[in-house]
Amino acid sequence: MSTESTGEASTGKAGINAASIRKAVVGSRAAQVAYGCAVTGRLGVERWALARRMLEWAPSARRGRILAYHSIGTPSWGVNDVRPREFERHLQLAADDGWSFATPAEVMAEPEKQLLALTFDDGVTSVLTNAAPVLRHHGIPATMFVVSGWADGKHPEQYRHVLDWRGVRALQDYGISLASHSATHPDFGRIGAAEARAELEVSRERMEQVLGQPVEEFAIPFGQSRNWSDAARAAAADVGYKIVYAQSVDTRPAGTVPRTFITRLDSPRLFRAALAGCYDNWEEWY
Repeated sequence: MSTESTGEASTGKAGINAASIRKAVVGSRAAQVAYGCAVTGRLGVERWALARRMLEWAPSARRGRILAYHSIGTPSWGVNDVRPREFERHLQLAADDGWSFATPAEVMAEPEKQLLALTFDDGVTSVLTNAAPVLRHHGIPATMFVVSGWADGKHPEQYRHVLDWRGVRALQDYGISLASHSATHPDFGRIGAAEARAELEVSRERMEQVLGQPVEEFAIPFGQSRNWSDAARAAAADVGYKIVYAQSVDTRPAGTVPRTFITRLDSPRLFRAALAGCYDNWEEWY
């Protein structure tokens, strides 16, 4: 199961209580795998159902969009992982459909243009090995949101497929912009104001110390509407973050920049549905 799938559970639209399911499977590897399959299955059903709307309505003029990827070829990241060949296919589809690749700042500056920005969460090694060379080859900009504590080697499950600082610097050498994804990847909707401030401040200071450049952008871990609080928003502004990104669009927390979550299930049809805005009112179930 992916790290992004370890956040606070919510009650599904069909009445399935995710929290009770997770509680039941704790401690059993087989049950955890089954739970991950259930999450993936539900996500797939919902995204396919929403994509069908493309047959019923013509999307309005395409607007700028920021995509949220995670890993590119790390199967253990679950639904958050996109296979390398599918990632390259996404890039080709976007180009074929008239999108121009840009930075998040360019998308925000000219939202009416058909601009597409790429971002990656978590600092997974496969982004360096599988995505960065492709992006550089095609001259496509991208941003990576780094969990500073994981780069320090403090991932709670000792994941070896998370970049250390040497790997993060290698991304920097590829021309990928770097920003914060917190110090330990908590659910900011469930922590207090003091802890939220520490997560934000420690990550920013550590990244600036190691990378030697200002860090003024932050992506909310899990990134859904319930994963951010007023206290966290105030703390982010207070410690110096100028932009905070969510991982949802119409349902995002107030004051955040929207991003569209891209999954391993996103075939050409589903990927085009994401670019058309079919999932703008949808949130990840985990």
